[in-house]
Amino acid sequence: MTDRTATRRNVLRALGGASTAAAAVAIAPLDRAAAYDPGGEETKARYRETDHVKAFYRTNGYETLEK
Repeated sequence: MTDRTATRRNVLRALGGASTAAAAVAIAPLDRAAAYDPGGEETKARYRETDHVKAFYRTNGYETLEK
């Protein structure tokens, strides 16, 4: 009876190891991802200190901070 139990445990252990290996292979990427080049239009500065931005700073007390 112990031989049969030991054999069953070995089979279950092998199935567990095989399923873990299969999951690891399925998760791993197969090829490298290409880098995205956003171009000049998307990387230029967009911040502008307009009148409403100045009003926000003035209202919230940011004008007292030293630049």
